[in-house]
Amino acid sequence: MIGELLENRLLAAALVVIAVPFVLVGYILFVEWILRRAPRRAADVLRPWLWLGPALVFLGVFLVYPTFATIGRSLMNRKGDEFVGLANFEWFFTQDSTLTALRNNALWVILLPLFVVGIGLFIAVLVDRVRYEGGVKTVVFLPMAISFVAAGTIWKFLYDLDPNVGTFNAVVTKLGADPIAYTVIQPWNNFFLILVGVWLLTGFAMVILSAGLKGISVELLEAARVDGATELQIFRRVIWPLLLPTVAVVATTIVIYALKTFDVVYTMTNGNFNTDVIANTMYQMLFNNGQPGRSAAIAVILFLAIVPVMIVNIRRFQEQEAVR
Repeated sequence: MIGELLENRLLAAALVVIAVPFVLVGYILFVEWILRRAPRRAADVLRPWLWLGPALVFLGVFLVYPTFATIGRSLMNRKGDEFVGLANFEWFFTQDSTLTALRNNALWVILLPLFVVGIGLFIAVLVDRVRYEGGVKTVVFLPMAISFVAAGTIWKFLYDLDPNVGTFNAVVTKLGADPIAYTVIQPWNNFFLILVGVWLLTGFAMVILSAGLKGISVELLEAARVDGATELQIFRRVIWPLLLPTVAVVATTIVIYALKTFDVVYTMTNGNFNTDVIANTMYQMLFNNGQPGRSAAIAVILFLAIVPVMIVNIRRFQEQEAVR
């Protein structure tokens, strides 16, 4: 049976490898055939729409339709055959468990960008234009090559209560103290989970901020030094204002991750010990409790929480493009 399943997967993969380029080339030839036979003015109007057509279809099928389908599902009962209005949303805002998840997400949204951007900026400024810059950045960026699930598994072993397994408790017990249940002790367990996200994402922030830092004119910094400014004054009065747009972009990216964080919590605690977050609650409602309506309502709440952040980010990009 396993051999048959593997054979079917290989056949499906081969069909995809052959069919996708074939369909793509066929569509290109079909579009050009239509445009050559259309009047010039009509061809100029049709050309962008024919080339954008496949992308718009994919967006409609895989993004727009699921969004509206999820909103519709959030207004239905468990079986999806009866309209219940906002009952699923009322349930979300009246349950202690979901409010705890909301509180934990707020902690992630506040602390994760604060630490990631702060540490990333500190490293970027500290190692800027030194001989070992490349080596330091490589070490800090390495966790980005690890998936969030793998990182959660690694840190679960680091936090293990058994000193023979958990690295941190091995150190703690060697110092003569009792082992610490990092993922159980409340409310500090949330901070220990957020630390995993900081370890993962600091490299991303450092690389982006370092690129922005190198875009600042060296002559401008030298002029400030000639005028007698200290390094701290240069950072506050020159570097920070020029780097602020980049910091804002990195921060909003991290905020979006914090809002939809799931992998680390699911892998390390599965939301137990008051560490649950909105995305994990949504997953549990759908796959463990069989409540697609409530799960969809949580998805809509998460979507509505992310939209304002995206709007702010888009407006900032538009302002930057207007200045250029």
